[in-house]
Amino acid sequence: MSFFTWKDKGLTSDCSSLDAMASRFEETANLMKRLSEKGFQLKKTQKNQLIIHSDPKVFDQWGFISEELPFKQLSLIPDDESIIDF
Repeated sequence: MSFFTWKDKGLTSDCSSLDAMASRFEETANLMKRLSEKGFQLKKTQKNQLIIHSDPKVFDQWGFISEELPFKQLSLIPDDESIIDF
């Protein structure tokens, strides 16, 4: 399952006013709602909060990079010679 770790450290560290901070939180909230609508889910582990999606294609469409172990990522690559033009 494709996932990335959500980290909110510094979410507002570059904001110069309370209004800017509020805008940043609103943008983030809107993003979270859109992710939820597209089937992304939050999975809590002992150390992190992961944003996951069961469909790697949807995950890729959003431009996310999966943090899965490399051998698991390789299993997602189709083993189809027809995609390689010899």
